[in-house]
Amino acid sequence: MAMGRRMAPRDTRALQIRVNHRIRVPEVRVVLDDGSQLGVMPTSEALKAAETRGLDLVEVNPKSIPPVCKILDFGRYKYEEKKRASDAKRKQTVVELKEVKLRPKTDDHDLQVKVRSARRFLESGNKVKFTVRFRGREITHPQRAQMQLDWLVEQLIDLANVEQRAQMEGRTMSAIVGPKPIVLQRLASDRARREAEAQARGISPAEIEKEEGITDEVDTDDDDDDDDDEEDKEE
Repeated sequence: MAMGRRMAPRDTRALQIRVNHRIRVPEVRVVLDDGSQLGVMPTSEALKAAETRGLDLVEVNPKSIPPVCKILDFGRYKYEEKKRASDAKRKQTVVELKEVKLRPKTDDHDLQVKVRSARRFLESGNKVKFTVRFRGREITHPQRAQMQLDWLVEQLIDLANVEQRAQMEGRTMSAIVGPKPIVLQRLASDRARREAEAQARGISPAEIEKEEGITDEVDTDDDDDDDDDEEDKEE
C-alpha cells in the first residue's frame, strides 16, 4: 500500500506581510501612503504604479474583498513598525512578584526592615508576597504568623491592595499585596518625564534612572532564613 505523504506541521506564526510579486490575487484596492486612493485595479497595474514611484506594493488588509494594498517604502514601513512595537513594550508596566521571607520568631526590628523593603518594591510597581516559614512545632501555633502578616499588610495600606489574604501553603503561610492604581499612575508619569528629559538631553531613559538612583534591589532576607531546611527534631 502506498504511503501517504506526511503533512508538514502548520506554521502557527502570524502570516508574513505579502509584498510586490508575492501578492498573487488578480486585483487589489490600492491606497497611497498619504491615504489617497487609486481604487480597485488589476494587481499587475498596481505593481506598475508602485514601480513607477520607486516604491513597494504592500498588502495591508488581506481579508478585505478585494485585498487592500498600500504603495509605500516597505523598508521604512518595517522600521517604523519595529520602532512602534519597541516603544509600546518600553512603556508597558512590568509587574514582578517580589518575595519577602520571615519566620514566626522574626523580631519587631526585623519586621520594620521587611516593611521598608516591601514599600520600595511597591513603589517600584511590583507585587509583594510575604512568606512565613514554619519549622518543627511552630506550625502548631500559626496565630503568631497570622498576626505578623496582618500587621505587615496594615503598614502598607497607603500603597497596596490585598490580593491574597493570609493562608496556609504547606509549611508556610503567605499573603500577597499589589500596588494601588495611584502608585502605577505615578510611575507612568515619572517614566514619561524621564523619557522627555532623556530626549531633550540626547541620552537614554536608563541613564536618567541611574542618575536618580532608581533601583528595586533590596535584601529581603534576615538571619533567620540563613538556616538550612532541616526541621527541629522532637523527642
